[in-house]
Amino acid sequence: MEDLLKPLKTTTTSHLEYADGNLTKANSNDSTGTTYSGAINCSEDAIDALRSKPNPELLDRVLRWLNPKSAQDGRFNINSPGPQATQIIHLLVNDIIPTYWKFLRGKNDPSQSRRQLLIVRCLSSIAGIGAVTAQLRSFLALKDESQSKSNTDKSAKMQPIEDLLEVLDNILKKDSLITTIWKDISSSIVKTSQNVLLWKEFLYLVATGRILSLAAEANRTLNEISPSIIDESWLGNGNSYTAWLGRNIENMIDFLQNEDVAARKALARCVSKALSLGYTDQIIGAACSKLLQGEDLLLMKYRKLMHDITPHEQRVSLYALLRVLSRRCISASEAPKNNIEYQSGAGAIGGAGALITGLIYDNPNLQDDLIDWLSGVSANGIGQGHNLHRAVIAALSSDEDRMKRILQKSLDLFGDKLYIKHTPILHQEINAQVLLMTAGYVHRGGAAHLSELARSSTYLNAISNRLNASSQQARFLGMVVGAAFSELVDSKDKRMIFSAEEVNSPEGQWYQNLTQLHDQVGLISDLRPVVSTKKTNAGTSRTPAKTANLLKAPVKPATTSKIISIEEVDSTESDDEDLVIHEKPDSDESDEDEDPTLIQRDKPTAPVYIRDLIAGLRDTENYDRHQLSLSTASSLIRRKASFGTEVSDHIEELATLLVGLSDKYEMEKFQELRLQGMIAVLHAQPLKMGQWFSKTFYNGDYSMGQRASVLTTLGMGARELAGFRTEDAALTGAEAVSVNPFPSRKLPDKLHKIYALEAAPMDSLAKNLERTIIQPMAIEAADNLTGPNALKVRTFSSRMEVEKKRKKAIPNELAKIVADGFFFPLTGRWRIHMQAYGENNVHFSPFLLTLFLKTLSLILHASGASTLSLPQMTAEFWDLLLSLRSHAVNDVTVLEALLFAFLTLLDINENKQRIAEEHAKELLETQGWVEQVFERMEGGAKEGERVRMLAAGVLVRTREVVEKYQRLLLGDLADFM
Repeated sequence: MEDLLKPLKTTTTSHLEYADGNLTKANSNDSTGTTYSGAINCSEDAIDALRSKPNPELLDRVLRWLNPKSAQDGRFNINSPGPQATQIIHLLVNDIIPTYWKFLRGKNDPSQSRRQLLIVRCLSSIAGIGAVTAQLRSFLALKDESQSKSNTDKSAKMQPIEDLLEVLDNILKKDSLITTIWKDISSSIVKTSQNVLLWKEFLYLVATGRILSLAAEANRTLNEISPSIIDESWLGNGNSYTAWLGRNIENMIDFLQNEDVAARKALARCVSKALSLGYTDQIIGAACSKLLQGEDLLLMKYRKLMHDITPHEQRVSLYALLRVLSRRCISASEAPKNNIEYQSGAGAIGGAGALITGLIYDNPNLQDDLIDWLSGVSANGIGQGHNLHRAVIAALSSDEDRMKRILQKSLDLFGDKLYIKHTPILHQEINAQVLLMTAGYVHRGGAAHLSELARSSTYLNAISNRLNASSQQARFLGMVVGAAFSELVDSKDKRMIFSAEEVNSPEGQWYQNLTQLHDQVGLISDLRPVVSTKKTNAGTSRTPAKTANLLKAPVKPATTSKIISIEEVDSTESDDEDLVIHEKPDSDESDEDEDPTLIQRDKPTAPVYIRDLIAGLRDTENYDRHQLSLSTASSLIRRKASFGTEVSDHIEELATLLVGLSDKYEMEKFQELRLQGMIAVLHAQPLKMGQWFSKTFYNGDYSMGQRASVLTTLGMGARELAGFRTEDAALTGAEAVSVNPFPSRKLPDKLHKIYALEAAPMDSLAKNLERTIIQPMAIEAADNLTGPNALKVRTFSSRMEVEKKRKKAIPNELAKIVADGFFFPLTGRWRIHMQAYGENNVHFSPFLLTLFLKTLSLILHASGASTLSLPQMTAEFWDLLLSLRSHAVNDVTVLEALLFAFLTLLDINENKQRIAEEHAKELLETQGWVEQVFERMEGGAKEGERVRMLAAGVLVRTREVVEKYQRLLLGDLADFM
């Protein structure tokens, strides 16, 4: 039988055996290979040693000889480009890492950690990074072959991907990698052309998203195998990777010498490639971190770098720096317009002005870009905060000619009729603020120019167009600008005075006092206190609950012995009378466990302070504490909202935690509990947090599901402020006051979840509102078909029955703040993102666009027909809806949401005459488009019938207005046709 068994192939195996998690040397008789036993004196010896399947001792000798830090002049350096270095890197990536890296991971042995570090050093080059990425790409391409195999086979297939990703993570984790690579290229190669080619190859690997996409795919692949065990690599996260890239750019800026032209050009190429990744704010924020912390030593190098890149990249970098500056160093919240003496943040404004002045000095392109940022129609400066506009104007205040240009452009835009009618009011308010602040600077520089401008036809037409506008807020801006200009250029007996109440209100006085602002450019070091305060607050909020309680524990006085009195005790009384009878304690479920070692006695308690709640929400490793904090978040926030400043001090931190919270443990009712907490945060400070949630929906780095939850919070929170909390409680899972307390009227829990909570909250509310609007129209149409009213029998109800059915009036708190806190921030920033990104952004996806339209419709309906800002909200909403008609052609869900928004808009405006007078063209245009939709949409299907029903409701509402005010609409109808 032995003659029948002949060897077909002989394989050389490694001299390593893995037993019990430790590396042990195998017997040499068990292997057919031979180990290299010579000395390592040259690169050929290192190649022979690596090819011979080295043992740990030989590998350690080879790696120590290859260590780039020990390479001297004339000695072989593996980080220098060359054929021998390429062969060694190939052996390290293909042979050594698959064999050794798994055993070197997570060991406490210093020798193994040293080998791991030496491997990373040897691969810290262009060839090393390229070889690791190429090998990782090849393994990812083969991952589909393991889809049909068992989990054990899949884990074995994924092990090389995990090893290579960890190696790449260790290579790139240093913030000085780009600087080190440039030093190696410039020191090893003399020819400039070769330097340029190697640098372009390196930038192709690092700065173009090649590694980012590979790492993201590797993270997704590894998570499919073991999502709870393997941590995701930061290389696959766009924010983390681009922040690392920005820190490397900052490190290279610090390394640059003024006379090193080649290094400056190389850095400019790196910045250009990095800006193309799409994470501009993250890159600029990390690359300018020292400047934002108040260090001005590198300001000259940053200024030269701005000259080295293209004008377009200069503008993109400058606008990104302004956004980061607004978030980190200057309060980006809206100015409190009810405070006339608002002058806070002067030090930060002066520091920001100094930083901007230093960057744009001797650069006309950047100075012109700042003018467009302030007064252009692109709206790049909208939503960045009032204090940042003050800083930018202060930075340009020394240039009188450019200040006059800003004043003229702002005034031209301020008086344009189309701008007044179709631009969101948020844009118009910022434009008015810039106009008034610039007018104050120009007047202090020379009153003659402003006096001449105030008597020009441009100014007179602007004020006239504003006063003739249909929007109340547009007229208000015209009055405050006219009064402010007249106060600057006219004498007291000739000043323009408006008797309207809003002009003399705190907001009106705040606008008029903007001409008196005179911010001085300070020092960049003035930015430090603001940054350090934010860090201190963040660190304080992360204090553990137990430590915080210990810090605030009352100090007990020292115990001393003191005899107060001596009383005689009556011994005849029974001792049992003083004993308190206690009830039998409830049984604990954990006591039923037979194994006493499994009983958990240290169970978490419900948080009673906001800081404890924040700590519990952050503690995602402790399931019990995390789940208890989430379940009690809503009640605790509502209870603490009107008690002290605990909620107001941490409200933005709470909102950020709840919005970004992920369901790590697949908790029951996780989405409902999270939504209740977000609504409670919004209800605590509606005006401030309404603006915050609106800004987060556009600017936050969140997923589509998290953005949808933000919109749901705005819609449900607005309805709660309007008095609809009881009706909406079942949709959010909140406890509502039951009309019928008997449990027999409620389905079992399982069926209740299926039928009562079937649809999403916003969709359910939209359907209920749609039914409420259309049902009266259907009843009226059916009533008209039954005959004339004279032949119908009318029944009369008693007064008691009528009073019983009448609903009690509920105060609508939403009507006071709906415009500034909810509606205008959403519609205004929609226009900003539309101009900045076009239709290729996440907000134009059918899912978010549908939810966005329904949210605005529900907010508008909840505000009520008597809201003072209803005309302006109607104008902005109607323009937005008409601009979205082309997006509803190919998607039924968007079409349905758009028709629902039209129906809500027409239903909430009870003053039909005002619609006919102010929105005649929009009305006729809407009617014509909806008629085409009704004729084109075929019935039969459920979606088609629903769309036709909504279209019919819109046509009924529009025709009611057209038929009643035909004479008024005749002129507009002729223009429209």
